[in-house]
Amino acid sequence: MDAITRMRCFIQVVDSKGFSAAAREMGRSKALVSKYIGELEDELGARLLNRTTRQVSLTEVGEAYYKEAAEILQRIDDLQASVQSSHHAIRGRLRVSAPRSMGDGWLNRAMMEFLVDNPEVVLDLRLEDRFVDVVDEGFDVAIRVTDLEDSSLIARKIAPFRTVVCATPQVIEKYGVPQTPADLQSRPCIIDTNYRFKQNWGFSENGQRITVTVSGPVEVNSASAGRDAALCNLGFLRTPLIFVSEDIRNGTFVPMLEDYEPDNRGIYAVYPHRRHLTGKVRAFVDHLVAWFAERKRTGENCPG
Repeated sequence: MDAITRMRCFIQVVDSKGFSAAAREMGRSKALVSKYIGELEDELGARLLNRTTRQVSLTEVGEAYYKEAAEILQRIDDLQASVQSSHHAIRGRLRVSAPRSMGDGWLNRAMMEFLVDNPEVVLDLRLEDRFVDVVDEGFDVAIRVTDLEDSSLIARKIAPFRTVVCATPQVIEKYGVPQTPADLQSRPCIIDTNYRFKQNWGFSENGQRITVTVSGPVEVNSASAGRDAALCNLGFLRTPLIFVSEDIRNGTFVPMLEDYEPDNRGIYAVYPHRRHLTGKVRAFVDHLVAWFAERKRTGENCPG
C-alpha cells in the first residue's frame, strides 16, 4: 500500500507540475509529499525528478517510470471499479439453501418473483431438509425456521413462524385431548424428521423451554406426508400452522396445546457476513422481508 501511495504521489506531482500544487490536490502537506517522493526514489535507487526552486521536471528514468506507473495505477483503479460494480450490482449466481417443505410452497413463489424483478440473477436453489453448513458449502443464504440459537452467522428475520399440535376428531375420541405436552409421551405421534430435534418436541411452559420425547407409528421427512398420516388417523401431528390452517378451519383437524407453543420462532435468512454484503444477497433478503410483510398485510395464507 505504501508503494502505491508513493506512486500516486509521484504521478500527482508530475501532473500538477510541482510539490505545492500536488499537496493541495491531495489534501496533504508539501513536506509529506516531498517525503513520499524521496522515499520512492530511495526505494528505486534512482532520481525521478529534477528539482529547482521554480519547477520540477522528469529525469529520463523518471519519464519512463511515469508512463509505466500511470498505466499500472489505471489498471488498479479499473479493477477496483469493476469489483465494486460487481459487488453492489444485483446480478450473478445466488446459491440458496431452504427446507424442501418450505421451498415447495410459498417460499418458492417469493423466490421466483425475485428473479422476475432481477433478471440478471441466476438462482441456484437447493431444497433439502438437512442442516447445511453455509460457509463450508459455499451458500450465499440459507433459509431456516428456528428460534435462532447462538451462531457465528448473521441472521435476519423474514417472518414469524408458528407450529401447532393437531389431530383428527377420531384420534382425539380414541386417545383424548392431551392437557400438557408431557401427555404426548403416552400417545402415538407422527414424527417429521425435517426438524433438527426430530422426536424431541420443544415447548414453552411458564416461560421455560421444555422438551418432550415422543414416539409413534410413522416417521416422515415431509410436512405433506405428515399431514397425510394425520388424515389417516395415525396419531398426533406437530407441523407448521400454514400446512394445516385450512384443515383446522373446516374441522378436519383440531388444534391443541396452543398455549405451550414457543412464540420466539421465526423464518430467518442466514448468511456469513454482514460487512461488504453483496448487492444480490442484500436485495434478495430485502425482497423476502417485504414479500412476507405484504402477505401478512393482505391476510394471505402464509407464515405468521
